[in-house]
Amino acid sequence: MAKVQSDVNIGLVGHVDHGKTTLTKALSGVWTDTHSEETKRGISIRLGYADIVFRKCTNCEEPISYTTAEVCEHCGSKNEVLRKISFVDAPGHETLMATMLSGAAIMDGAVLVIAANEYCPQPQTKEHLMALDVIGVKDIIVVQNKVDIVSKERAIESYHEILDFVQGTNAEDAPIIPISAQQGVNMDILIKTIEEVIKTPKRSPRKSSRMYVARSFDINKPGSKPDSLKGSVIGGSLIQGTLKLGDEIEIKPGVTDKNNEWVSLTSEIVGLNAGGKDVDKIGPGGLIGVATLLDPSLSKADSLSGSIAGKPGTLPPVLNNFSMEAFLLERVVGIENEKDVEPIRLKEPLMINCGTTTTVGVVNKVKGSTVDVVLKLPVCADPKQRVALSRRVGARWRLIGYGIIQ
Repeated sequence: MAKVQSDVNIGLVGHVDHGKTTLTKALSGVWTDTHSEETKRGISIRLGYADIVFRKCTNCEEPISYTTAEVCEHCGSKNEVLRKISFVDAPGHETLMATMLSGAAIMDGAVLVIAANEYCPQPQTKEHLMALDVIGVKDIIVVQNKVDIVSKERAIESYHEILDFVQGTNAEDAPIIPISAQQGVNMDILIKTIEEVIKTPKRSPRKSSRMYVARSFDINKPGSKPDSLKGSVIGGSLIQGTLKLGDEIEIKPGVTDKNNEWVSLTSEIVGLNAGGKDVDKIGPGGLIGVATLLDPSLSKADSLSGSIAGKPGTLPPVLNNFSMEAFLLERVVGIENEKDVEPIRLKEPLMINCGTTTTVGVVNKVKGSTVDVVLKLPVCADPKQRVALSRRVGARWRLIGYGIIQ
């Protein structure tokens, strides 16, 4: 029986309109911009997801032997399954950096998409690559997209721009694959490269379950009768442990009670979904959905995204404030006129991405590289956990570095 759950989460990142969603469609057949505003504006607003099985023909030569088709289009033989992949399509627009950083928390590797018809680097190309470094994503492939709509000379010029851009970054030794996502050109070479570069990480199924929640849903249709209502559904990635039907699950930080105190949510798991199929048990790996008996109003419009879920009593504490050691970048990236990153100041607000959580922390103490923050929304985190730090520059939040919780 074919494996249902994906082995690995791979992010598709890069500047707006460079072809990330089109590439997802070319590989998986799934168009991930399904939110009404996304369709209208032609950009990704929320994290998009698509699962795809990579296969290989054992009779044909490389690289044409790499494919997503069940049957080889060259010789007609049945293809061998290599790995199942979950793609995380992150928005490239500068106003949606927090969403990209939340997605990066569940990425095991990333494909950085750069369009050949624009000068490299564009602002969010640089910001996304820096974000991968800050979050700790090491396995990266660079895709040079839209080579079908530029001249040979421009394609070569673009290639050298990319080479110059990645020098000194965590993508310095990353392979650069020219493709046309629109025409489906070089998908075989890209699949082969992903198989070689982005490895499945070692995970711990025997540890206590821990899931990063990246999306949450009310799956009931308007007008559903009370006796037919289904409970809240959370989606994300299990980073360790296992979940089974009938297990009790806790979600933290949860919701606020009448005293404005945060109270965790507990419920029974009544459904598990991986790769679009219902299953009885799920281990760590690719993207999953978990159905609960919680009131569906608790999960609508991604209201539980950023939470952590797992076996009751095993999750990290809820923190309303913390101390961290801050590591700042040299330059503020993502803007046309880059500027030096100034030291963190007392009383300034910082956008903090911790796992899939986005919150704002107000600085109430600075001593050397140690910074104390009071959070607007709490986070669930262990000591030594890494968080991304962004500062308000003009009208936007800009990535300025990372912190390690003490």
